[in-house]
Amino acid sequence: MAETFFLKDGTCCQAERSEVQGALPVVFIHGVGMSHRFWAPQMKAFAGQRSCVAYDMLGHGESPLPPEKAKLEDYATQLDRVLDANGFEKAIIVGHSMGALVTLQYALTKPERAAGIVPMNAVFQRSAAQKAAVLKRLAELNSGEARLDVSVTLKRWFGDVPAPEATEAFTALKQALEQVNPVGYSRSYALFATSDEVHAAGLKHLAMPACFLTGEFDPNSTPAMSEAMARLAPQGYAVSLPGERHMMSFISPAATDAVLSQFFAQVDAASMTD
Repeated sequence: MAETFFLKDGTCCQAERSEVQGALPVVFIHGVGMSHRFWAPQMKAFAGQRSCVAYDMLGHGESPLPPEKAKLEDYATQLDRVLDANGFEKAIIVGHSMGALVTLQYALTKPERAAGIVPMNAVFQRSAAQKAAVLKRLAELNSGEARLDVSVTLKRWFGDVPAPEATEAFTALKQALEQVNPVGYSRSYALFATSDEVHAAGLKHLAMPACFLTGEFDPNSTPAMSEAMARLAPQGYAVSLPGERHMMSFISPAATDAVLSQFFAQVDAASMTD
């Protein structure tokens, strides 16, 4: 049964405990506007196979706000505390979107604790048009103009009309965006909007297996971005899920989990030979 608890710093975590020998624990990090509940499909899928922890990133869910001038280091430090509090010497880290940036930051600064990483739907070296779009969105957030207008985001995630099988996911994600803490959202989005090149020089130093996973039709975290990152990472490879978009792990968990399961097994095997 899932256990929800708070760290001393106020971070809200949810954990599924398992003592399967040889199965490394996994920590899941959501993206901007979400919470640990975004990972409910994966927590359910991998329960009993390995220990899994999802938590609310700074400024999201029930966790405290990040500093006013937040840095990726602040989010990586929070992740380090999550590992400590759960007694994980090392873990596989799976981060979605903004969570992928945190995952890469942590893997580059604490490589001894990241057994393997999955930067999922990650941004990397945006085009001029993509940069302009996110900076415009950031300016709107800072002015208060975009707080309640989530329609553009949802259209990017689901297309003009959600598929019938995605109606429930659409409703859940719409509610999550509308209920997010506006201060936490804007501070986190400021990092997300400006950090797409921060790891460009560091990727060649990644010292662990890395699966760069995205969706075929993700317009802002494109397959080309994942492939570019994978080429730089010594143990990296890219996977693009056919027909999927940015929120594929929540909307199409079976396809996503199949890739994750294979990667987890690969990292488990590698850790046993170290």
